[in-house]
Amino acid sequence: MARLFGTDGVRGRANDQLTPELAMRLASAAVVVLGADSSSGRPRVVVGRDPRASGEFLEAALCAGLAAAGADAIRAGVVPTPAVAFLTADYSADFGVMISASHNPMPDNGIKFFARGGHKLPDDVEDAIEAAMDGSLPRPTGAGVGRLVDAPDAEERYLAHLAASVPGRLDGLTLVVDCANGAASQVGPKAYADAGATVIAIHAEPDGLNINDGCGSTHLDNLQAAVLEHGSDLGLAHDGDADRCLAVDSTGAVVDGDHIMAILAMAMKERGTLTDDVLVATVMSNLGLHLAMKDAGIEIKVTGVGDRYVLEELRNGYALGGEQSGHIVIPESGTTGDGVLTGLLLAQRVAETGTRLADLAGVMTVLPQELINVKVSDKHAVASDDSVQKAVAAAETELNGSGRILLRPSGTEQLVRVMVEAGTADDARAIAQRVAQVVASV
Repeated sequence: MARLFGTDGVRGRANDQLTPELAMRLASAAVVVLGADSSSGRPRVVVGRDPRASGEFLEAALCAGLAAAGADAIRAGVVPTPAVAFLTADYSADFGVMISASHNPMPDNGIKFFARGGHKLPDDVEDAIEAAMDGSLPRPTGAGVGRLVDAPDAEERYLAHLAASVPGRLDGLTLVVDCANGAASQVGPKAYADAGATVIAIHAEPDGLNINDGCGSTHLDNLQAAVLEHGSDLGLAHDGDADRCLAVDSTGAVVDGDHIMAILAMAMKERGTLTDDVLVATVMSNLGLHLAMKDAGIEIKVTGVGDRYVLEELRNGYALGGEQSGHIVIPESGTTGDGVLTGLLLAQRVAETGTRLADLAGVMTVLPQELINVKVSDKHAVASDDSVQKAVAAAETELNGSGRILLRPSGTEQLVRVMVEAGTADDARAIAQRVAQVVASV
């Protein structure tokens, strides 16, 4: 049977794979595992969601499952994922639950848990929750049942946390903020305005159905147009649960997660807050980031793809890490990626240096990248195939240090992703296509 938990919680089409019955049982099982050592004897759980219509019934089901198992649910309402992580610690809760499918389309939804302190769960704890679902779940009666309370100050607490994490002001800056009709639609523009920026919010009117619909960090066209239309200093784009941030400079050019990491890493090195002058990034970060950081005297620790691997490496004491997608983690200020915090820090750097974002991002040159998804019968057998190894070796010889090639099996499908970076787009495409043909023949 397939594992219930994926790379980031439990996801599926709401009311199809992800049903209220599943959500209720999952919540009760989480109480068994995550609430077992509650200091108060009665587990307390923070519950947040993004504005998807299905989040309403899933929230009801989760809260029912929590209360039925004897836990008190603190409903934070519509808030970003990083807000739930923060509030789990701030309310001294035993664990937190976020209902969101992040950047996925509206029909999807997901459930992700945070342990005490707002930390993501390791695989073995997720497995324990899944195993508990198959057992006898607690069903107290009388005064033993849990209670549901709303948290009227959840947003204010989170905003205060953001303000304390970014002491610099944004006065004089004009920002366009694309909220993806998601969880940051209210709190995002307010955080930037509270910091002193003039804010033009777009896609900030969620109706339960329009989340991520042609907007947000996966669809930057509207943000680029709005930045040019308003003559803004920069634009910021979040995804549905606001744990990511991508940017657009005043010329309309995209500033991706690699650029943002480069800018923030150099700022932190300048202040002496970049631990051991190390940045943590995944294997998918552009070679241009590696070259720029080497020139700046910053070492990159490379991890597998996925924020959980970045977080794992950051636990070694490092101060900054992230992904090309705009999922940036700063452990001093949060236990998970926080798109609004990232946007605040990026805008602060523009304000404090008086330098255009385009010039700050110019510290790194993006090498052309070609990515081809190849369907295979056994994704795990590809890397050891002789013909594939020879094709990769030939490609590396051709690139001669001026680019790189990476073969990576998909985490969810029988696919192998062939990624090539080279000095020109034509070279990257030609080499990727050549290696992809060999991979497809395995």
